[in-house]
Amino acid sequence: MKTTEPSAVAPGKSSKPSTLITPLLAVLLILSVAFVTKAQDSRIQLSSLDHLAAKASQTVDVNIDERLVKIAARAFSDKDIDEKKIKDLLTGVKGVYVKSFEFETDGQYSPADVESIRSQLRGPGWSRLVGVTSKKDGNVEVYLLFQGEQVAGLAVLHTDNRELTVVNIVGPVDLDKLANLEGQLGIPDLEIERKPKTKSN
Repeated sequence: MKTTEPSAVAPGKSSKPSTLITPLLAVLLILSVAFVTKAQDSRIQLSSLDHLAAKASQTVDVNIDERLVKIAARAFSDKDIDEKKIKDLLTGVKGVYVKSFEFETDGQYSPADVESIRSQLRGPGWSRLVGVTSKKDGNVEVYLLFQGEQVAGLAVLHTDNRELTVVNIVGPVDLDKLANLEGQLGIPDLEIERKPKTKSN
């Protein structure tokens, strides 16, 4: 019967795997997941609305990621004042996502459809702007996502009896920037404006 002799181990080296490798990998994994989560916080998920396309008489579906935003920005000329303004507005924008549905009759989307969007906008960092209206019929809600003191995203939810529209811009954007981007990159004309402040007596 053969006996197995223990293998020789070089002096100063351990035959056991390093106990630091597993914890280190775990920390790196946690940090990478946290980074990805933070980067994706400003993009809301709109796929829950996809089923409405079959009912809608008109549908707009825009998905422009950071790479496509940069390509689109290069299409605007620096020599044209208006085009350069739009190009500058796109600086820092990492994505533009739009879902818009128009229907021929009332009641084609449900409160649950709207709640699937609102529930995300109640998440950490999102704040609804008050004193915002639209010249369009229906109800408009505007939300900003803050990361510290910086604006990292914007979302607009517009509901009417026969229309449901969601606009989500990822990156540093505000109402003024949104107003200038309306009509560009599939962003609809929302005609959003702030209510004038009333003077107190």
